[in-house]
Amino acid sequence: MNTKTYIKNVSIVNEGLITCTDVLIENGFIQHIGPLAEQPDAMLIDGTGKYLLPGIIDGQVHFREPGLTHKGSLYTESKAAVAGGVTSFIDMPNTYPNVLSMERLNEKNDIAATQSLANYGFFLGVNGDNLEEVLALDTSALLGVSDDGLYFTKKGNLLADNPETMERLFANCKSIIAIHSEKEQIVEENERIYREKYGDDVPFACHPLIRSEQACYEATERAIGLANKHQARLHILHLTTAAETKLFRNDIPLAEKNITTEVSIHHLWFSDKDYERLGCLIKWNPAIKTEADKKGLLQALLDNRIDLITTDHAPHTLEEKQKPYFQSMSGAPLVQHSLNIMLEFYKQGLISLQVIVEKMCHNPAILYRINKRGFVRQGYAADLVLVDLNAPWTVSEDNILYKCGWSPLTGTTFQTKVTHTFVNGHLVYQNGAFNEQYRGEQLQVVR
Repeated sequence: MNTKTYIKNVSIVNEGLITCTDVLIENGFIQHIGPLAEQPDAMLIDGTGKYLLPGIIDGQVHFREPGLTHKGSLYTESKAAVAGGVTSFIDMPNTYPNVLSMERLNEKNDIAATQSLANYGFFLGVNGDNLEEVLALDTSALLGVSDDGLYFTKKGNLLADNPETMERLFANCKSIIAIHSEKEQIVEENERIYREKYGDDVPFACHPLIRSEQACYEATERAIGLANKHQARLHILHLTTAAETKLFRNDIPLAEKNITTEVSIHHLWFSDKDYERLGCLIKWNPAIKTEADKKGLLQALLDNRIDLITTDHAPHTLEEKQKPYFQSMSGAPLVQHSLNIMLEFYKQGLISLQVIVEKMCHNPAILYRINKRGFVRQGYAADLVLVDLNAPWTVSEDNILYKCGWSPLTGTTFQTKVTHTFVNGHLVYQNGAFNEQYRGEQLQVVR
């Protein structure tokens, strides 16, 4: 079996530079970067005119397994991921049952080891019910703990609504604490107001008014205050408002920050003007907000107040989405198309290739202390993505790989295409075809 791959004459985007050279992959790792003589015993890929990126590390997905596999599974969603250049993901704890113990966390690792085409990691869920159990663990060994999605199980699971629980966690947890930052009390009051006005048939355009800027800002401001008090490692998930971006620092390197945040791809791509066209299909929590918020989030990404880009990939069936406002499930699938969206911004002159790689590849590895991934470096795992920046294609039902079978991007034409995806040196995806012989590896934390 050929274990060597020679990528010739390719433009490598890595650590702020674009360099045209050669890359040799051998036994799962990047063996050499630089001009090479011909490699007759290696598989040759001519990279002329194409760009080689580190594999994307998506720091927030909901792949739905176990318990919710009618929406998606670790196999189906990781397959969609690698087709989009995502070679590693970190999955949230709101599967069924919720991942509130190491036993459940280990069960997910075991499933992923046999099912996932991409590398995988999982957040441990935390709320008031399992706080003491979490604090008894060696939390420094975890990628992170999170409450995200647990509010679907029952009211009161958001840490942002429980300052006493949050403070105790911040004072004692040694891992990243990634939180969904909205004040449930404000959301519930807004729901009451709009239900009185419209009944159960609230227009989806009201979603950002119900899950409002105030609900987000007050929760984020309080969480940051408590985290700074205890020097906790707080990460605010899926930031949605320009106002919140002003609460974050950009005067120190990411590795020195104890307070960090991210933007999810849909909050950069859509705005409230899209509710009229797409309605329930773009109902997310926190909500997509105004055009000004969209622009403010991009600006904060560029000036380093926002540290990374995620998808918050959250598939539901169309039946679950296409219900009246209060019954329609929040979330949508995006992991197959996140790199295409960011490359579209590049084509529009809004962001550089180097910054895209920083926010989607380098920074997730730095933030979550992931061992030897996220960079094109000699000796690192060969998680790599080859892209053609001049290959238009249109999202359609025929090429959507999510198990749920739909996307809010259907009909969108992208100018760029992922042509090859390597996971641990294995060519898992090539021009629409998959090699499913291999499985991804568990992400390892540098301690």
